[in-house]
Amino acid sequence: MLVSNTSQEGGRRPKEVTGRVVFICLVAFFAVIAGVNAVMIGAAVSTFGGVDTDSAYRAGLAFAREVATVQAQDELHWNVRARVTREGDATIIEVVARDSSDRPVSNLEATAQLAHPTDRRADLMVPLVGGAPGTFEGRTMDVAGQWDLVIELSRAGNRLFRSKNRMTLR
Repeated sequence: MLVSNTSQEGGRRPKEVTGRVVFICLVAFFAVIAGVNAVMIGAAVSTFGGVDTDSAYRAGLAFAREVATVQAQDELHWNVRARVTREGDATIIEVVARDSSDRPVSNLEATAQLAHPTDRRADLMVPLVGGAPGTFEGRTMDVAGQWDLVIELSRAGNRLFRSKNRMTLR
């Protein structure tokens, strides 16, 4: 003998999945997705205006000038060495500039910067004082961690040399 049970425990019949239920679930799913997208778009637009530079044209011109400056620097064939040491509670930067014939380069002004790779607020300008021709030295507070050493050499306000090197101070 076959017995069929049309009701579950408690006397309820199982609910049928109709086309209307499937349609409502599908619409609800896409409504949730659209709502999350709307929230994310609103957050993105309100926190970042999308502009890295005020004028892309001016940035392009500055890049072209920088390329020309780098090419002129390469043609000089200078050998510029920097040494960074820690002494007591100070960090000392020594820079030596020599030309292609290994003679000291004279009549230069030098600047150095310890640029923090992730936080511009931590950047330190290090005033360099010339000693012998082509030799410069500067001191700043004792620093540790990763830094970019940016050295610029110029004559009469025209930058002739620039280097940027990542280093770790311990």
